[in-house]
Amino acid sequence: MGMNKFENYFYFVFRVFLGLLFLEHGAQKLFGWFGGSSVDLVSLMGLAGIIEFFGGLLITLGLFTRITAVITAIEMIVAYFIAHISNGLIPIVNQGELALLYFASFLILISYGSKKWGLDNLLHIKDT
Repeated sequence: MGMNKFENYFYFVFRVFLGLLFLEHGAQKLFGWFGGSSVDLVSLMGLAGIIEFFGGLLITLGLFTRITAVITAIEMIVAYFIAHISNGLIPIVNQGELALLYFASFLILISYGSKKWGLDNLLHIKDT
């Protein structure tokens, strides 16, 4: 029994926190919130902001979770190679550890989907 009885609660908290934190990155880029500055929507940073804001929102809600996690994981690995790898191979040195941590987190979402408390389940959306 042990911790398994809390699995759905822990996963829900993980998914919601991940979604909200990722949404913040998009809000920085799109709206200049949280100490950020708005970027041109028709740019790579604008595209990143759109993916981060709306991807974070969908993940938080547990809506289209797996496909959203695929898109956000791809964005993070692309961001790592575009913005960080040129500064060295070690993530803590090239400041890419957050992109890789998000990437790994999105792999978990791809595997598990929204689970019990997500709109995918409430709306009977088969999130494959």
